[in-house]
Amino acid sequence: MTIEWLHPGLLLIAGAWLLPVLRGRLKQAAMLALPAAAMVLCFLSEPGEYGKVSFLGQELTFGRVDKLSLVFSYVFSLMAFLGMVFALHVKDDFQHVSALTYAGGALGVTFAGDLLSLYVFWELMAISSALLVWLGRQEGSVAAGFRYLLVHVFGGLLLLAGILLYWLETDGSLAFGDMRDVAFSASWWLILAAFLVNAAVPPLGAWLPDAYPQASVTGGVFMTAFTTKSAVYVLIRGFPETELLIWLGAVMAIYGVVYAVLENDGRRLLAYHIISQVGYMVCAVGIGTQLALNGATAHAFAHILYKALLFMGAAAVVHTTGKRKLTEMGGLYKTMPITLGLYMIGAFAISAVPLFSGFVSKSMIVSAAGEEHMLSIFLMLTLASAGTFLHTGLKLPYYMFFGKDSGVRGSEPPKNMLAAMGLAAIACTVIGIFPGLLYRHLPFAADYAPYTLLHVSATLGMLAFTGLGFFLLLKHLDPTPTISVDTDWFYRKSAPAFAKLMRGPVSRLEYGIVGQIYEVVIRAPVLGAARIFRLIDSGLVDFVLVGLGRLTQLLSRGLRLLVSGHAQHYALVMGLGLLLLVILALLVP
Repeated sequence: MTIEWLHPGLLLIAGAWLLPVLRGRLKQAAMLALPAAAMVLCFLSEPGEYGKVSFLGQELTFGRVDKLSLVFSYVFSLMAFLGMVFALHVKDDFQHVSALTYAGGALGVTFAGDLLSLYVFWELMAISSALLVWLGRQEGSVAAGFRYLLVHVFGGLLLLAGILLYWLETDGSLAFGDMRDVAFSASWWLILAAFLVNAAVPPLGAWLPDAYPQASVTGGVFMTAFTTKSAVYVLIRGFPETELLIWLGAVMAIYGVVYAVLENDGRRLLAYHIISQVGYMVCAVGIGTQLALNGATAHAFAHILYKALLFMGAAAVVHTTGKRKLTEMGGLYKTMPITLGLYMIGAFAISAVPLFSGFVSKSMIVSAAGEEHMLSIFLMLTLASAGTFLHTGLKLPYYMFFGKDSGVRGSEPPKNMLAAMGLAAIACTVIGIFPGLLYRHLPFAADYAPYTLLHVSATLGMLAFTGLGFFLLLKHLDPTPTISVDTDWFYRKSAPAFAKLMRGPVSRLEYGIVGQIYEVVIRAPVLGAARIFRLIDSGLVDFVLVGLGRLTQLLSRGLRLLVSGHAQHYALVMGLGLLLLVILALLVP
C-alpha cells in the first residue's frame, strides 16, 4: 500500500476485526461502511502498480490495477456490501469476521501481481470460507467443512508446488501473467490444476454442492461469489486460449445441469447450477478471443449478482421455514410473495431471459463459440442454457412456492434480507436493460450488440419450448427425497472402508511384521544400550561423584577446626605454612 493507493482487500481484512468490539447500531454501521469504503477505493483506483514490497530477494506486487482486475474488484466489493446488508440481522461476530476476511482475500487475489502474494490470499480465502461452512451449525456442517478444507488444502499444495517449480523454470521470477511461456511444463500443469480445483471443474468440483448448502444461511450467499469467480479471474489472467479449457467448460455446463435434475435440496440444486454457469466462463477462457474473454468477465460479473439473489431467496425460505427440501415445501407463494418475485428476477437472469443480466453476458460466450465455428460447443452451451431455465427458473420455484401445499407457512424474511435481494434484483435488471454500463468496464473494447432480432427471437423460442416441455413432463420431474452423491463418493464412502481396513488386515500386518521388525531392530537394541548406560551411571559416575562429595565434606570439617577465633592459633598456622614453603623451596632444585 502507498499513500496514492489503499488496498481494498486489506481494509476489509483489518476492519473485520473491529466488529467484535463494537455494539448495536455502531456495529451495523461498520458492517456496511467497511465494504462500502472498499467499493469506493476500487472505483477510485487508477491503473498502475502499487504496494511493491521486497521479500527474501523477491519483489511482490500487492496492487496490480488494470481493466481486468478493476472490473472483478467492482463486483467483489459490491457483493461484499450486498452480503453484509443481507446478514445485518445476524448476531454472530464470527460469521461477519469470516465473511469480510473472505471477501478481502478475493480482492487480494484480484490485485495480486505475483504468485506469492496471490498464494497468501488464496489460502486465506480457503480458511475463512471453511469457517462459514462450520458456522452453519447444521447436522453435517462439521464434516462438510472438513471435506471442503481438505480439498482446498490439496489445491493450495498444488499451487505452492507449481509456484516453486515456476520460480526454478524462470530463473527466479514470480510475476503472474499469461503463462504461455511455460506452457505444458510441470509448473504450468500444477498451477492450472490448482485453479481448476477452485473453479469446481469436474471431477474436482464435488466440494461445492457438498459444502455450500451446509454453510450458514447468510454465509452461503458469500460463498457463491468469491471462490469460483476468483478462479475464473486467474484463468483469464494466466491461461487464455488453452484448448483443454474449452471442452472442460462445455462438459462442466452440461454436468451441473444434469446433477441439478437429481436434486431435492434447493440450495444443492442452485449449487450445481454454479458449476454449470462457471463452465461457460471456463469455456470462454479456452476460446480465448477478445469477445470470449469479455464474455467470461461479463458473465462472472452478472453471475455473482444473480446467483447471490437466488441463494438469498432460498436462504430466506430456510430462515423462515427451516425447510431445505423441495418435497417438504409448496404453497409458500401465499405468505412469501415478495421473496418469490425477487427470486424470479434472479431466475430470469440466470436463464438468459431478455432484459436481464444473464442475457447480455451469456450470449457473448455462445456467440464467441459460434464465431469460431465450434458447432459442438455452441450446441452444448445452448442445451445447458435450456436446462438452467428448466430447473432454476421453473422446477425450483414451482415446487418451492407453488406445487402441492405442504402446510408449511413461512413469512417474509427480515427487512434487511429483502433489501439486499431488492438491490441485487435492481442490478440484474439494470445491467440487462443497459448492458453498456457493464461493457465499458470489460478488459477489451466491446462493440457487441446482444439485442438483435435473431438473437432475441431465438432465445425466446428456446425458453418457450423449454417451458412447454416442463409442464408436459411435470409428473416426471417431481423431486424425490433422495441425496445424490457426486465424485465426493470416493472420499465419503471410502473413508469408512479405509478405517475398517486399518483396524483389520492392516493392523494385523502392522503387529505381525512391522511390530516384530521394530522389536528386533529398534526396541531391543535401544533397551540393551539403556541397561549398559545405567550400569555405567550407577557404578562409575555415581562412585566418582559420591567420592568427591565425601572428600569435600572431610576437607570442610578440617578447615572448620582451624577457625577458632584466637589470634595465636592463626599466627601458629601461618608460621607452619611459611615453614612448609621454606622446606619445599629447599627440596625443589
